[in-house]
Amino acid sequence: MLAQAVLDCRRDTLSTFESFITALPDLKVPLHPEVNPPLWELGHIGWFQDHWIARNPHRHLGWDADPAAILAHVDDALYDSSAVPHDSRWQFKLPDVDETRVQLAEQLERTLSFLRGVNSSDPRALYFYRLVLLHEDMHHEAALYMAQHLGIPMNDERWKSPALPEPSTPLELLRGTLTLGGDMQDGFRFDNECGQRVHQVEATTIDAQVVRWAEYLPAVEAGANPMPRYLRREGSIWTRWRHGQWSTLDMHEPACHLSAHEATGWCRWAGRRLPTETEWVWASRTQPGAFRWGDVWEWTATAFGPFTGFQSHPYRDYSLPWFDGRPVLRGASFLTQPRLRHPDYRNFFPAARNDIPAGFRSCAR
Repeated sequence: MLAQAVLDCRRDTLSTFESFITALPDLKVPLHPEVNPPLWELGHIGWFQDHWIARNPHRHLGWDADPAAILAHVDDALYDSSAVPHDSRWQFKLPDVDETRVQLAEQLERTLSFLRGVNSSDPRALYFYRLVLLHEDMHHEAALYMAQHLGIPMNDERWKSPALPEPSTPLELLRGTLTLGGDMQDGFRFDNECGQRVHQVEATTIDAQVVRWAEYLPAVEAGANPMPRYLRREGSIWTRWRHGQWSTLDMHEPACHLSAHEATGWCRWAGRRLPTETEWVWASRTQPGAFRWGDVWEWTATAFGPFTGFQSHPYRDYSLPWFDGRPVLRGASFLTQPRLRHPDYRNFFPAARNDIPAGFRSCAR
């Protein structure tokens, strides 16, 4: 199953990359802090897989592996995102498209070859294969919202924003005690999900689903919030930039590509507030049938930080550098691969980012 998931993931990666080639034959994109050169992205995905699998003699140790044991490679100077400054990626002489495809195929075969010999009952032995799979899934989602940024058409129906029903009565959350976090014995977790944090949750109400454009845009019309990214108004008609063209906005879709500042601005206007990470999880666990999630990433009012007992996994730069006050996002988006969707997953972006498919729900003050 894991081998098939790795193959399916790579098929999506290459298919999405073909859309970039069709729209940008030279694959040139302007230098921008929110994007990477598409050819660099593709090379980085293959490099990451080889780095943690083929060149990692401790791969069987999983989260206890020593990253210092990984064998150095000449491509580290091109694709190691922890060491290569973002803006320099536009200056490299990278392998061309055909050579990059060949490298990816060779790297994938090495990964699958190693996977065939793994003890599949040992979560440690499977850890790095799961890591490279979900890492590539994350980059696929980033490619989809980079396509939105660049106006590149993406016509796969799997990545279409849903229409949401009319909002229902907010959900009643009862007072209780919630433990966040866990350990590695149940299969796979990212390091920031490990450890524990115990919270006392106070009674409140929380929206059953995220805010739609129908609820969000009156705040823009009232001057409480700025014009959202990718939207414009022509008379009484709202339109959205999508797939490289302007089209009529569906007011039933979730409000999306909003920053945390825009989310809190709407809440002030509406007399509401963002939920904490704890409240979001409490609602997902105590109201599993009524609490709808997974339509957009959801900003919370909680700063991203470690749980008690946190220890960095071998990929040291996955979490630790980002415990800097940025908010936690919970849930998933319509661009997220289904296997990456998990109610314990903690996403994290700077509060000003509005290129990601993020929105929000609200709580009573």
